[in-house]
Amino acid sequence: MPARSARPVRPAQPVRSARSQAGPRTAAVVAAALAAGLLTAGSADADSDAAPVRIHDIQGTTRLSPLAGQQVSEVEGIVTGVRAYGSRGFWFQDPNPDADPATSEGIFVYTGSAPTVQVGDAVRVSGTVTEYVPGGKGSGNQSLTQITRPTITVVSSGNELPAAHVIRGWKVPYRYAPAGDPADGNSINGLALRPRSYALDYYESLEGMNVAVGDSRVVGASNRYHELWVTVKPWENPTWRGGTRYGSYTSQNGGRLKIQQLAPVSQHPFPTADVGDRLTGRTEGPLDFNGYGGYTLTARTLPVVEQRGLERERTRPQDEDELAIASYNVENLDPKDPQEKFDALAAAVVENLASPDILALEEIQDDSGPTDDGTVSDGETLRKFTAAIEAAGGPSYEWRSIAPEDKTDGGQPGGNIRVAFLYNPQRVSFTDRPGGDATTGTEVVKRRGRAALTLSPGRIDPQNAAWEDSRKPLAGEFSFRGRTVFVIANHFGSKGGDESLNSHHQPPVRSSEEQRLQQAQVVNGFVKDLLAVQRKADVVVLGDINDFEFSATAKALTDGGVLETAITSLPRAERYSYVYQGNSQVLDQILTSPSIDDYSYDSVHINAEFAEQNSDHDPQVLRFEP
Repeated sequence: MPARSARPVRPAQPVRSARSQAGPRTAAVVAAALAAGLLTAGSADADSDAAPVRIHDIQGTTRLSPLAGQQVSEVEGIVTGVRAYGSRGFWFQDPNPDADPATSEGIFVYTGSAPTVQVGDAVRVSGTVTEYVPGGKGSGNQSLTQITRPTITVVSSGNELPAAHVIRGWKVPYRYAPAGDPADGNSINGLALRPRSYALDYYESLEGMNVAVGDSRVVGASNRYHELWVTVKPWENPTWRGGTRYGSYTSQNGGRLKIQQLAPVSQHPFPTADVGDRLTGRTEGPLDFNGYGGYTLTARTLPVVEQRGLERERTRPQDEDELAIASYNVENLDPKDPQEKFDALAAAVVENLASPDILALEEIQDDSGPTDDGTVSDGETLRKFTAAIEAAGGPSYEWRSIAPEDKTDGGQPGGNIRVAFLYNPQRVSFTDRPGGDATTGTEVVKRRGRAALTLSPGRIDPQNAAWEDSRKPLAGEFSFRGRTVFVIANHFGSKGGDESLNSHHQPPVRSSEEQRLQQAQVVNGFVKDLLAVQRKADVVVLGDINDFEFSATAKALTDGGVLETAITSLPRAERYSYVYQGNSQVLDQILTSPSIDDYSYDSVHINAEFAEQNSDHDPQVLRFEP
């Protein structure tokens, strides 16, 4: 799943400037500002030498300020928002805008400590213009233009705020972002803003300004970071349950907007909302940019959440002659988790997944959980989970797994996550072929004219470099009504390190994709080996693939027609298993060999769309008659 680390607190004195980040282009815009008389040659050294400028002069017509690294003096405006936690500071805005739609009239002032100004204060601000990159230069994030090391004079208080710019769906361009400049590393930083042509340019032209949205549908549920996502384009790639679907690299969904609040949650609890709920009324505040979602409306007050009662789905039970195989990422499950988590996950297996015959689990941790003590066994984790399932009215599942070597498979430090099989022995049998361990791979052989595994369960090519610091796939032989079914459980490498959709590189750099592509090629090769021995072998590949159904990873898995991505059998509006920054998308997949040509598929939406989650992934279920 996409990685998210603890939010960093800005250093007390940020010193990053666009000059150090964007090379010759920034030097060019600074030179242009000098030529235009907006600043003097000595303005970097003394406040007294800096010519008074307006906020729109600071913001300029690109993403980087022409005054970056320079001193500005007596910049006037009215305070529109104050943030006394996290990145402390305030926004202020010029009440007398220019006529250029590309230049923002608002800007953030970073104070480093709790600001002393109030909303409605008319102020004059002197300080240094900087370009702050949330997450650092290596993140690929766009920068936030701001004033640092400020000297602030309050001229008057209680002033009327500049009228909010109302963000409406028809104002946000259909095209998401311009193509980056190849001469500048595919960056869009130096390109002139075209707010009527591109969604990212439109939002950038409003950076720091007082903005508002009206009644809006929630497309990303509220979370522990006290934020949610709405869309101002309800017609944009909607799912049947109220979300916005990410169905290709060019359907980024520019109508999505992140909502946070300025008031500390200790004073004003953040509302709870699920996908499909609505924010009714007006949400208004400064438009910020941060490293976890980009453009963010930081609301002074939040409207009421109108709940639409989204329900958790239940798949149908399999028929007597149908084999039901499911995949479920249980999000770092270990014996130290509260019993409530085990019970909730177990209830989902029984009630929402209808007790599948075979269940591939991802993110099973070792018996000591995140405690880094060398433990790699998982017997207690799986015993506790299967007991909870039985207590919930489900079958008495048995399990098969292979423990990894300590600290070799990635995930939460100390947890040693791995994939595992649960199966219902009343419905299916498991063919045990001993000898499998963390470093010994299973192979395909012919027995009695049919394909078989040398080790079952067995890992697939576990010493291949493709699996470095990542989970190794687990293959097992099952039998249902006399028919052998090969099941391969996977948890491919995470998307950690990929740039966001709103990166200053366009298209964004997806550096993590290379490893998943290699992993997909290994699994695809193993399936080809099975089908070379037995052309009509029933093979199911499933798990948290950590990539989209349209990705190069998916194409590599299906190379040669040996597998089909089953989720593509669903209507497009149903194809998702995860919600990330307001985009409903596919990460979890089940793929089938050609012999499984008649099946029923269900992406069971029980987690990803909800504020209250037992996991951040939705499980997947496949039913077919072998």
